[in-house]
Amino acid sequence: MGEGADKITFPVIAERAGVNPTTLYRRWDNVNALLEEVAVAALTRDGESAPDTGSLEQDLTEWADIIARDITRPERVRYLRAMVAARAETVSNCPVTETRRDQASEMVRRARERGETAPTASQILDHVIAPLYYHVVFALQVDPEYARRLVRDVLAMVR
Repeated sequence: MGEGADKITFPVIAERAGVNPTTLYRRWDNVNALLEEVAVAALTRDGESAPDTGSLEQDLTEWADIIARDITRPERVRYLRAMVAARAETVSNCPVTETRRDQASEMVRRARERGETAPTASQILDHVIAPLYYHVVFALQVDPEYARRLVRDVLAMVR
């Protein structure tokens, strides 16, 4: 958007979207709710299922690579940074995190059913997903090798 977080308002968004601000006020309680919904759709590739290659290491590697490529696209970077900038207080629930937790849990469940040793979904979020998002928010390098290293590190924790 180009504005600071304090300048992201329904009238500004409506003008850029070519709609009446009333349309936005009817659907969302506040700008944060709107940004959250946009970010969830943009940052979780809504509807995409977690990879299922038959190997947790390969699943996590593909998943981390998909996420890294997606969240480093310029429009995704803008969504992510706008969502973070618009938050004034700590939240108890983040739909982006919950979507990623569900995907990680599914891969962990399948791995354990195959008899593989697996980290917890929380470990995967903390040691693979969070660092990817952190790097994007703070304009640090994210590349495929970095994503693969994060996967190797989290798997090493349980070996």
